[in-house]
Amino acid sequence: MSLWLDMLGTEIRYVQTRNFGSIRVAEAGKGNPETIIFQHGLNGHLEAYAKNLMALSKDFHVIAFDYVGHGLSSKPEVDYTPYLLADQLGELMDAMGIERAHLSGESLGGWVSAIFATQHPERVGRLMLNTAGGLPIMTDKGRQDLRTFIDLNKRNIDNTPSYDSVQARMHWLMHENNRHLVDDELVDLRLGIYLRPESRAVLPRLNRIIEFHDDHLIPLEKLPAGTLFLWTRDNPIHDMPTVEAAQAKVPGSILYVMKGDAAHWPQYEAIDEFNSVATRFFKTGRVD
Repeated sequence: MSLWLDMLGTEIRYVQTRNFGSIRVAEAGKGNPETIIFQHGLNGHLEAYAKNLMALSKDFHVIAFDYVGHGLSSKPEVDYTPYLLADQLGELMDAMGIERAHLSGESLGGWVSAIFATQHPERVGRLMLNTAGGLPIMTDKGRQDLRTFIDLNKRNIDNTPSYDSVQARMHWLMHENNRHLVDDELVDLRLGIYLRPESRAVLPRLNRIIEFHDDHLIPLEKLPAGTLFLWTRDNPIHDMPTVEAAQAKVPGSILYVMKGDAAHWPQYEAIDEFNSVATRFFKTGRVD
């Protein structure tokens, strides 16, 4: 199914922020009393949540957006860090009149969500860290995965991005049984974004976020009780020993391991399970 059919019913618009320029937003479920803000990963864009927005909009006001420097949002030449993107999240909430929201982020999005929650606990309802970055890496395999990821990103930075280089980058996201999900539409969409001159200019700056991963780790001891770590057994970099060690440092937190085949993009790979768990968690704070 086309991404645009998946997202039929969402409103796509641009929101002007105070210091971060124009931010592309997808929104649905206006009028529902509780808001969930979904946040994508490094070099990604809001279509990472194409399979989830309409499903969750039945019960929630849902928003996904492109981080500054990513997708079709503004691309200032600044030093990008998870802390800068947390500031952007706060400004976007201000611009949209949202005082408090539930947060769900995958990869970089989880990293930023966690940092924002430690800085502004009064603005966060429930927190879902979906295969999040920013955790201390506990295994040799995880550290090798990180080096592989940096190299895959560099293929799209040091050279002109191509269909093959973007496809390889996106295959890395998926469980081996889900590589068919990386279809022409998904690859061409990301390739089209990467080839824009303003994207080409900022990609090296974005890659430094992951190159300096250990300089901006999540302060786990400050995360709220009830935080959900939603994980997969095949998640690269931040593998099961890594998330188990992190979750043990957050009293009252929850670890849910996806039952369906998924690697780094469970919200896209195991759609029904993810949407069911997310709905249950954001309604009740529980996953069972």
